[in-house]
Amino acid sequence: MLKRNLLMFISLLFLLAGCSGGESSSEKSEMNNAEDAKSAETENVSEDRVSFSAKGEQDRAAGNKSETENQDGVSEKNTVAQRMVIFNAEMDITVKNFENARNSLEEKAQSYNGYIVQSDSNRYDDEQQSGMMTFRIPQEHFHAFLNDAQGLSVQVNNRRVSGQDVTEEYVDLESRLKSKKAVEARLLEFMKDSQKTEDLLKISSDLADVQEEIEQIAGRKKFLENQTAYSTVTISLQETLVAVPKIDNENLNTWQKIQKQFADNINILLAAGSGIIVFLVGNLPIILIVGTIVAAIIYFVRKKNKPGQNNNMDSNG
Repeated sequence: MLKRNLLMFISLLFLLAGCSGGESSSEKSEMNNAEDAKSAETENVSEDRVSFSAKGEQDRAAGNKSETENQDGVSEKNTVAQRMVIFNAEMDITVKNFENARNSLEEKAQSYNGYIVQSDSNRYDDEQQSGMMTFRIPQEHFHAFLNDAQGLSVQVNNRRVSGQDVTEEYVDLESRLKSKKAVEARLLEFMKDSQKTEDLLKISSDLADVQEEIEQIAGRKKFLENQTAYSTVTISLQETLVAVPKIDNENLNTWQKIQKQFADNINILLAAGSGIIVFLVGNLPIILIVGTIVAAIIYFVRKKNKPGQNNNMDSNG
């Protein structure tokens, strides 16, 4: 009976120990699950924060890929697209008459839908004229205008034509512009979908940089288009004609010149007489006082010298 009770007591102890162990294990598992849940939330938050940066990296990678594809197609486009060349010309010519040559060049430029950028002229030795003119001529009429200018000359002293091929640069600008506009469109989409202030500020900054690059590329592209559409021609003109003065009988005006000279002399005499009269009349009081003093001095000097003169006359007699 005692043994049976002892066995029951021992089995009861084991049962209690097993229950406590199960509870502790269940508590531990619950704690582990809570920690796992917290770590999962932390990971989700971090993933949300880096999601935009990951998207940005993917977009940049896509943009770089499109740029690479566009650059690979540049060589093919160059073979098909029309060559873009900036033409410039400088000419130094001698003409018979400067005015006629200048007017003719202006008319030719207008007939070719060109325009004058600058025009200077000067005359040296009071005889011959020279000058320089700068024109912007449509490229399709560039060589025709040069031939016309050469036809107006007596002698061509210098002629220089240069060209700069900008086809490759222009095609590269087009590719870069398309790529930047694609990036701009994606950034605008991200801005619509974004809800966080942080993300909006980051997208706005990136969008401003991209739009600035687009403006620079578009400006350079427009400049190249203008430079290739119109060629610059600078022409220096020198005149060989010596101006011979004509005999101008009509402008001698001999009688008028005599009258003018006579009138000038009369005016001088009248001015001198007027000055003398003004001087005498204006200074009359001073002249009277000074004259009176001088006259008194002369009178006393003569009176003093008279007795001496009489004594000398008596002694001589």
